[in-house]
Amino acid sequence: MHKVNQLFQFFFTPNYTAAGSNLTQITRSPSVIRIALASFIGTAIEFYDFYIYGMAAALVIGPVFFPGGNPTTQALSSFLTFAVAFLTRPLGAMLFGHFGDRIGRKTTLVTSLLVMGISTTLIGVLPGYDAIGAWAPALLCLLRFGQGIGLGGEWGGAALLATENAPAGKRGWYGMFPQLGPPVGFLLATGSFLLLANFLTEQEFKEWGWRLPFLASSVLVMIGLYVRLALAETAVFAKVLEQHKQVGMPLKAIVSAHVAPLMLGSLAMVVCYALFYISTVFSLSYGTTTLHIPRQQFLGMLCIAVVFMAIATPLSAWAGDRFGRRPVLLIAGSAALLSGFLLKPMLESGSPVIITAFLSLELLLMGATFAPMGALLPELFPSELRYTGAGTAYNLGGILGASFAPYIAQRLVVEGGLAWVGGYVSLAAAISLVAVWLMRETHQNQWL
Repeated sequence: MHKVNQLFQFFFTPNYTAAGSNLTQITRSPSVIRIALASFIGTAIEFYDFYIYGMAAALVIGPVFFPGGNPTTQALSSFLTFAVAFLTRPLGAMLFGHFGDRIGRKTTLVTSLLVMGISTTLIGVLPGYDAIGAWAPALLCLLRFGQGIGLGGEWGGAALLATENAPAGKRGWYGMFPQLGPPVGFLLATGSFLLLANFLTEQEFKEWGWRLPFLASSVLVMIGLYVRLALAETAVFAKVLEQHKQVGMPLKAIVSAHVAPLMLGSLAMVVCYALFYISTVFSLSYGTTTLHIPRQQFLGMLCIAVVFMAIATPLSAWAGDRFGRRPVLLIAGSAALLSGFLLKPMLESGSPVIITAFLSLELLLMGATFAPMGALLPELFPSELRYTGAGTAYNLGGILGASFAPYIAQRLVVEGGLAWVGGYVSLAAAISLVAVWLMRETHQNQWL
């Protein structure tokens, strides 16, 4: 592993110079704008990549890669491929976390963006089942594996880039920058599919149009790389290097000495993921297939709703700095628990206005529960283990709250109806509430 670390440093880290086995870090004090842009743009691009797959899974992946079944079976198969990337995201967090805690935040951020972008672009050129048979879904799952690895390493580094450069008392506000990436990435993804719905026929969309957003990812990745390659290492991690505090196996240290914050942080994330993917991927599938709302209309409704997530994010981050992470999360989580009871009557109404109001409420609560995590999860771990700890907690929460959320919701609708889906949302919120209740407050912690 030591040799792998050295190779990683040599090829990817221009800010290091080697003198024997010693490393010297060249650091600069980045401006707030540079920090915001670099931590925001990567998560926006990578979540764009992830969301276009979620939308494609709801709309077209089933018929293209799993033909022959009825629409329900196709949707279930499509949602299972959606789950693959969430199952691999913790592996990405552990892999990139290891290097992030050993050699620096910048290197891992650049590499994770490349892995995610290449995987997404290749999905855009992957032949369907009609062309290569069973190889099509197998290769699709492999590329989803790559997406999960890349995104697993992305968030932790972006959050640390922001929070480790934050002045005292403003870690929540700085930690908001990567948390704004998801709503912007979602708007880009939804907007791209909305444009395709308006300019292409249904047949053209299914044959080739759905591939265009995946191919466009390559352009966005080049922009993200340009921004990130201009970064310097964070001062907090530079201090870790100076004091030779790196841990040989960060994951082993996390499991042996920090398992409680790892588990509580993971469980605290469950409500964020459940709110988002039930409101977007599942609702999009249900609204277009069961309620027969035109695809472009439902995508427009989601564009309206995600604005509320973007509005809630800075407000919740500010409140987390002002009042603490726990009070904000407990209030927002309680509201999310109650919102589960609204899912059945509001979605079943069939009214675009009422459904948009419900989607807006859920995504507003997603922003309120998600924003404090940019600071909270890094604050749970010491600096020499922070990338591994925060990233792994974040992505383990994705397995519990998001990986099978659309699939489970689809099954619940078949077995018991929409009320059961609402119960799923409430249960996810209850799990996170208990985890947050058991946590200690962190917003006044000094970086260790």
